[in-house]
Amino acid sequence: MSRHLALRSGNPALKPSTFTNQFASQNEGVMTLNGTVNKTGISLLLVLVSAAYSWVTPAMHPLAMPSALIGFILAMVNVFKPKLGHIFVPAYALVQGVFLGTISMVFNKMYPGIVVQAVFLTFGTLGALLLAYKSGLIRATENFKLGIFAATGGIAFLYFINFVMGFFSSGIGIISSNNTMGILFSAFVVVIAALNLVLDFDFIEEGAEKGAPKYMEWYGAFGLLVTLIWLYLEILRLLAKLNSRR
Repeated sequence: MSRHLALRSGNPALKPSTFTNQFASQNEGVMTLNGTVNKTGISLLLVLVSAAYSWVTPAMHPLAMPSALIGFILAMVNVFKPKLGHIFVPAYALVQGVFLGTISMVFNKMYPGIVVQAVFLTFGTLGALLLAYKSGLIRATENFKLGIFAATGGIAFLYFINFVMGFFSSGIGIISSNNTMGILFSAFVVVIAALNLVLDFDFIEEGAEKGAPKYMEWYGAFGLLVTLIWLYLEILRLLAKLNSRR
């Protein structure tokens, strides 16, 4: 069974052993695609409500960085305690909404209208890739999975190095630069983030087919949420770079 579930997603929240480790006799029913879709919808709604409230409430703005830290902690809890997903996935969504709302407000002040563009592009990408996946236009072959998994890991490593260099008032120029190479890099990251959605679809679908327990619907929703938030932030970064050149 683990051979079939290997490398289903570059998303660290949906690592290869996630569903395999959860297969056991359960009295609570099994995971379904519809259940996962519903819980993903609930999670996204919580993010949007929290983000909208944070956007228009100045008192929430200083909480942006603390909420990012709390969001990371909640993400780790979700990874290691998937049975508690019905509690911690909504909490993660609300906390991330505070961070996203504040960051989005800052970007929108700099480049009016950029957030609306980023939101539409994010959900448009989600819809297009879901349609392509369900129609068979895009297939998550082993080589495809390996390539996206490797690219995602490389990007994560590059961002980590840039984060560490930031403590020394330095950084990797290509990540923040608005020159041609910087824009091409951001476009590449957007593509990789988007393709992770395909791997997430495939991973969740197989989890449902293999009879993962019901609570894993929340975990599947969490995995998709992580990818969508990453995709939105990268689209926002790319649009900001493009707008800064005008």
